Amino acid sequence: MGLWQAGAEPDGWYDDGAPAAMRLNGIPEEDRAPRPQGGRPDLVSAPAQKRAAANTIATELQPNTKKAGDRPDESMTAAMSAFSGWATGMGLKTVHTTWESQVKTLLGRLDAEKGALSSAANIFVTTDIERGNTLRGIPSNLDSY
Repeated sequence: MGLWQAGAEPDGWYDDGAPAAMRLNGIPEEDRAPRPQGGRPDLVSAPAQKRAAANTIATELQPNTKKAGDRPDESMTAAMSAFSGWATGMGLKTVHTTWESQVKTLLGRLDAEKGALSSAANIFVTTDIERGNTLRGIPSNLDSY
């Protein structure tokens, strides 16, 4: 006899008040019926804020990250040459190489985020304009009134 037979189902298994997001067999309530506005309440696009964020990345975060990433170069180079021939010198060289790689990765990621923010702002505006033009192009009997 299995767990699901002969009334062995745990009490409150399906109606235990757990949020729908925690259930594997359900669709969240907000996704079940179409909303009068036609979309989810949490889908918001703010092109101006996206452009501002992209600008902040370009004018503040990227230059400051580059400057901070270059800062340990002089002291690290001096320490590596002072400890050359020692295991410490090799360790410092490995740490410096890793640091440069991480800074390069971070700068690349910031650049990707900047590009994504810029293109997302443009995509939302362009999509809105295209949809509006498409809908205006559909003939309607109401146009004659």
